[in-house]
Amino acid sequence: MANWYTESSPLERRTFWASFGGWGLDALDVQMFSLAIPALIAAFGITKAEAGLLGSITLFFGAIGGWVGGALGDRFGRVKALQITIAAFALATFASAFAMSYSQLVVLKALQGLGFGAEWACGAVLMAEIIRPEHRGRALGAVQSAWAVGWGTAVLLSAVVFSCLPAEIGWRVLFALGLLPALLILFIRRGLKEPVRNAKTEAQPPLLATLSGIFRPDVLRSTLIGGLFGIGAHGGYAALTTFLPTFLREERHLSVLGSSFYLAVIIVAFFCGCVVSGVFSDRFGRRANVALFASACIATVLAYIFAPLSNAQMLVLGFPLGFFSAGIPASMAALFSELYPAGVRGTGVGFCYNFGRIVSAAFPFLVGFLGDRIGLGPAIGIDAAFGYSLVLLAVLVLPETRGKMFETRPAAARA
Repeated sequence: MANWYTESSPLERRTFWASFGGWGLDALDVQMFSLAIPALIAAFGITKAEAGLLGSITLFFGAIGGWVGGALGDRFGRVKALQITIAAFALATFASAFAMSYSQLVVLKALQGLGFGAEWACGAVLMAEIIRPEHRGRALGAVQSAWAVGWGTAVLLSAVVFSCLPAEIGWRVLFALGLLPALLILFIRRGLKEPVRNAKTEAQPPLLATLSGIFRPDVLRSTLIGGLFGIGAHGGYAALTTFLPTFLREERHLSVLGSSFYLAVIIVAFFCGCVVSGVFSDRFGRRANVALFASACIATVLAYIFAPLSNAQMLVLGFPLGFFSAGIPASMAALFSELYPAGVRGTGVGFCYNFGRIVSAAFPFLVGFLGDRIGLGPAIGIDAAFGYSLVLLAVLVLPETRGKMFETRPAAARA
């Protein structure tokens, strides 16, 4: 990571930290929900399936937000769209702290999902277009590692809040902290520039035409395969992480602090996995990197959930579990950005990454549904392994795009 960063221009670095910060704060908001699930079940008297539905709703609307947010970036500019989306998900998370009923929380989680999905699409494409091609995989892998930073911050905040406050108040305090991402907007306004567009992309079509442009015959194959990739990546991750804190507490009988320690191992490993995946992606190619991490994900998830492990053994296995689960999302921004031409790049990246959320939105609900019948452990293992198997299928038919030059010369090269 250090080599590419020291070789980067000031604009590349500013763009990196803006994208890193936005994604990390996204993770903070989203992971606070999974950590608050036991408190929400008690507060509103809901089932695990209904709690899982809240996660599914966030993912579903995140898919819509990603598609539309990517198109807005293509139409009006990446930086402006990034400002709006960060404000949207931060305000929705903050408002969730004041929900007085399950139905109100459903609506607010949907609004949060819209901003959440759009933010990733805008930030990832902005970084992909600014950074030079030989560093694209490493830079975007490092951006993805911000998820671990936000996730870890959420775990720390959860441990502190639920240790100091009763659960019925603690979850509200956690969600209120979701306003923090709005502070990043001040940095985004001052520090970033739009990537330079060439003559072919200066005249922008109407928004509806931009949204439908990813279904043109010349890019339709990329859209279909990329969508399948997104389903598997998000489905496997959502199945694993949404109910993991609940699994550790209810079925492994760990305390809030105990489960937080187990999660900390996974989160540190996730950070390392993102960075390593970015390096591997640039060195060995996008396809080989994804195939390696997806295969390892399947093996480690099944071992973590189904093997008769002691709590100490689970702690040790938590590192490879977090490490390998990071490699797939860390490769998606670079790979998807390289599949599309400039005029529909944001739309394509937003659709592929977030279309998976529409289908994978069913995974948390299915885990909760099966968990009520066969136990959370088996439910998590079955759903996560299926999701990562879809990633393997998709990567077999995707083209290799490592080192692809974009139509537009990166603005960073002149900054």
